Amino acid sequence: MTQPQPVWHELAGQPEAVAQLELAVKNRDRGVHHAWLFTGPPGSGRSNLAFAFAAALLCESGGCAECKICRMVASGTHPDVTVLSTERVQISIEEVRALVTNSYLGSSVGKYRIMVIEDADRMAERSSNVLLKALEEPPANTIWMLCAPSEADMLPTIRSRVRRVALKVPSVGAVAQLLIDRDGIEAKLAHQVAAESQSHIGMALRLATSSDARSRRRETLNSALNIRGVSSAMFAADQWLDIAKKDADALTVLRDAEEREQLLGTMGLKVGDVIPPGLRSEFKQLEEAQKRRATRSLRDGIDRILVDLLSLYRDILTLQLGAGVPLVNAELQAGIADQAQATTSAQTLEKLESIATARARIDANVRDLLTLEALAVTLRRTD
Repeated sequence: MTQPQPVWHELAGQPEAVAQLELAVKNRDRGVHHAWLFTGPPGSGRSNLAFAFAAALLCESGGCAECKICRMVASGTHPDVTVLSTERVQISIEEVRALVTNSYLGSSVGKYRIMVIEDADRMAERSSNVLLKALEEPPANTIWMLCAPSEADMLPTIRSRVRRVALKVPSVGAVAQLLIDRDGIEAKLAHQVAAESQSHIGMALRLATSSDARSRRRETLNSALNIRGVSSAMFAADQWLDIAKKDADALTVLRDAEEREQLLGTMGLKVGDVIPPGLRSEFKQLEEAQKRRATRSLRDGIDRILVDLLSLYRDILTLQLGAGVPLVNAELQAGIADQAQATTSAQTLEKLESIATARARIDANVRDLLTLEALAVTLRRTD
């Protein structure tokens, strides 16, 4: 069996998807389908797979990962690969219209013009219909690559026009090995964070490289285990929201400062200079974009806390049912065992349902603190 091209090597645990795309690259002289949909759970590598496919199609060697073309695609500088990656809660119709217009310009240096939409599930129906027109009458040699958690997140009319590539949750071992080989993470830590992230590759890397992130995660779970009454539930909810804000700030504050400093530099200004009235609109637009990013980062942080809580009560249920499978949160085994003994499996199932409800409420824009308080009350121990 031939080894996959190097461009695919960082895709952990996805041999079926890689084989499907390698076949398409091998037969590209006969024509490549004009639209692809990459689906899979968060952290499975949907966007990475799209970029690897783009590089393989444009590379003369089919994805060597070393030539100028492969390096340009990997760094996001290839002129024939356009990416729509929103930092808003939703992709706006204006962004989709601009991308569709761009798709008709044709390629600059290669055979294909490749349009990638990350988080395509964030398109509202109106935006999706704009994209649909481009998929119905695609320009020659333009290839669309859409990334979404599942096929159900896309309109049926779009699903009918794309070739689907499904990714699966990679194994803990595959994610750990990727961290060891690619990022030089120590083996014990790599396996720990691969389990704690539930095989989410990006989150696993963040946990591996940030002791603060690991500490905040542990604090989140310990506070849940210590909820005994309503007052401690309110305290836990406040704590979770604070942790989510700190997590969001860790991702955005430094980037915000760098973007502002870069904009100052392009205007011939320095940090601390008074901004001339004629340039203030540029800075206003930057501030608004950063606020949108902060909102999304906070929401993502809250959802991550809820996912971590799901893993905690999944571990408790595992012990209660005697499933005999490894715990996600092995470091908290003593507290998990205590909770498992003090409560019933039926109570744990109710708590898992409450966490799922909280995720749906956050997604529906219910107030953050109100949602977390309601959840914390349902998680309290009554023994």
